[in-house]
Amino acid sequence: MSNASSGLTTGRGAPEWLKRVARSRELSIIIVLVVILAFTTSAHPTFLFSPDGWREFLRTPSVLILIAVGEGIVIITRNIDLSVGSILGLTAYFAGYLMATYPGIPVIVVILLTVILGAIMGTINGLLVAFFKVPSLIITLGTLYAYRGIDVLWVGSNNIVPSQLPQGFVNFGINQLASIPYIMIVAVIVVLITAWFMRNRRTGREFYAVGSDPDAAVLYGLPTRKLVLTTFIISGTLTGLSGVIYLAAFASADSQVGSGYELQAVAAAVVGGVAILGGSGTIWGVALGALLLQTISSALNAVGIPSLWQQAVTGIFIVGAIALDRALFLANLRRSRSRSVGSSK
Repeated sequence: MSNASSGLTTGRGAPEWLKRVARSRELSIIIVLVVILAFTTSAHPTFLFSPDGWREFLRTPSVLILIAVGEGIVIITRNIDLSVGSILGLTAYFAGYLMATYPGIPVIVVILLTVILGAIMGTINGLLVAFFKVPSLIITLGTLYAYRGIDVLWVGSNNIVPSQLPQGFVNFGINQLASIPYIMIVAVIVVLITAWFMRNRRTGREFYAVGSDPDAAVLYGLPTRKLVLTTFIISGTLTGLSGVIYLAAFASADSQVGSGYELQAVAAAVVGGVAILGGSGTIWGVALGALLLQTISSALNAVGIPSLWQQAVTGIFIVGAIALDRALFLANLRRSRSRSVGSSK
């Protein structure tokens, strides 16, 4: 069977699916992740090859994965949400406050109320961005400080401690199923559902259309304002859920919870292959980007690197990912122009 008839190979004989895999950002992240794990584990075997090490490797990134998935969807529409760290702080304390103030309240009720609170804050962001046409960078920078101010005023010097939480809830943040922490299972389920939605549902594909060319999306008749609003609601909802997961994972909350998570979420999305100018990227890539960044942070801690350098590494990854995306864009543009010139001759 010839290459042309099979449709499985290219002119050079390599399977097309293999070339797509080789070009994928996800594969690059997995390779880097394996290298980091191998290097760190060789120096500190307990980093991965111990019950606690393996559990923390999977447990720690769960919160960032949930936040980054919502952030990635927002960035796909050519926007950004810098308020997710503050929303995380408010929702984590809110969930703890409900459990501490109303002993015996069903955990499912706490989860629903916390997710609704996150969705409300996301809705505020979305309304301001979509209907007042103020750049999302400015709006969410403002709500970052507004939500954090509310958090600080409300919480003050108080904090939630494990003794104030139901033991079953605390155990949920620790326990595992087949060596996989429950909270990571929750994160994986969210990633699976969101990835399916973005790939197979019309609304998911419209998010990409808005990010690729907002003006063309308007001319095509897409409800761009509604779509942008929806992405911020999704981001707020997932961040609200991450607030519950954070509380379960660490069994504590204070006014500083979530500080810095906004930049980590953006970094995870960009490193995971979401173009900062919107229109491309996968949810799987975002999740892997979050896992990679958290693993790097844990690895640097294991080898004794100060936290200041950890922030520098995160910044380097952001700049490097943006530079790579730009280089790939220009390369694809030159390739497209050369093909069009060749076909016109």
